[in-house]
Amino acid sequence: MNMAVVGMIAGMALGFAGYFGGFGAFLLVAALGAVGFVVGRFLEGDLEFGDFFRPRDERRR
Repeated sequence: MNMAVVGMIAGMALGFAGYFGGFGAFLLVAALGAVGFVVGRFLEGDLEFGDFFRPRDERRR
């Protein structure tokens, strides 16, 4: 799926959550979207679990 379409869908979901549920719902949807993004990157193989725990200088090698 095109990244622009994915961004539009995410923006619409955040907009609906903010309009109907208030700011708390907006933050909840945004946080769950971020978690879903990270999990998706893990499943695609773009991220490894160890990437979050390595020191910054070791990532460049």
